[in-house]
Amino acid sequence: MKEGMHMQQDLRYVYEIYRQKSFSKAAQALFITQPALSIAIGKLEASLGMPLFDRSTRPISLTPAGRIYLQTIEKTRALEQDLRHQLDDIRALRTGTITIGSSHFINACILPEVLTRFNRRFPQVKLNLLEGSSHAMARMLEQREIDLTFSCDEAVIQDFTSTPVFTDTILLAVPQDVPCPAHRTQYSMTAADILARRHLAPDCPSVDLKDFAAEPFILLRSGNNLHDRAMHFFREAGIEPTVKMELSQMATASRLAEAGFAATFLSDRLVTSESHLHFYRLSHPESHRIFHALTSPKRYLPATVKAFIDCLNDLK
Repeated sequence: MKEGMHMQQDLRYVYEIYRQKSFSKAAQALFITQPALSIAIGKLEASLGMPLFDRSTRPISLTPAGRIYLQTIEKTRALEQDLRHQLDDIRALRTGTITIGSSHFINACILPEVLTRFNRRFPQVKLNLLEGSSHAMARMLEQREIDLTFSCDEAVIQDFTSTPVFTDTILLAVPQDVPCPAHRTQYSMTAADILARRHLAPDCPSVDLKDFAAEPFILLRSGNNLHDRAMHFFREAGIEPTVKMELSQMATASRLAEAGFAATFLSDRLVTSESHLHFYRLSHPESHRIFHALTSPKRYLPATVKAFIDCLNDLK
């Protein structure tokens, strides 16, 4: 029994040092002293006959033996998680925790109503919400650090179990104080038009992006899906854009555009009745995005996560 407890402690200590990349930070997270942690790891390394950490690097890194040990830890943690979820499902206990990771756009604009609806159905389930790029969240899903994420990137989607849950349309958004020539008038739409879904009507005309070649732009940073699509729009139109600013959040780009800073690209799901911009439909097929809920194909999918995905279906 004591040996099992010591093994669990060793696994926890090694995993925390790996996460924190520091003995002192790991000790703080584990609520023990650094000397006590160092002694415990020293004893473990002595019993194994080889070091698990290379202490000469900053931050510290795993040795080849340490990487093998970490793989065992991750497999053990995954088995424990799957066992706990399966037992909860057998008992029909709608308890536990769901950890969701996604972008600020999805967390702020898409999920609030879904989270509220789910919470009413399963009040005993704790919900954790993490934020980051879709690529970072995909890595966390692969490493079993989250239960669910979202992506509209086919290169990411193909590696996971996916369920299409909602769509959006990317619009060109131009400050109201930018002069609108007569020939653009037929293309220009207000926030009210977007909320009425006029931009999705088959007879809604699409603007030629070349007509905005002289406009300065606000773009999201490289690595963001919307940045990649915007650059594709520009390449297809044969435009070298004047980028006045790059940033991380679409909501910030929207506020700057409303202040008259520059034009930008926005999701139609971000548009509200308070949006004061000229909106234009784009003809490029990549202006339409399909977002998928992603789960790991390598782990048991708890009933609570399945129920959360069912709640997402109302977004379509």
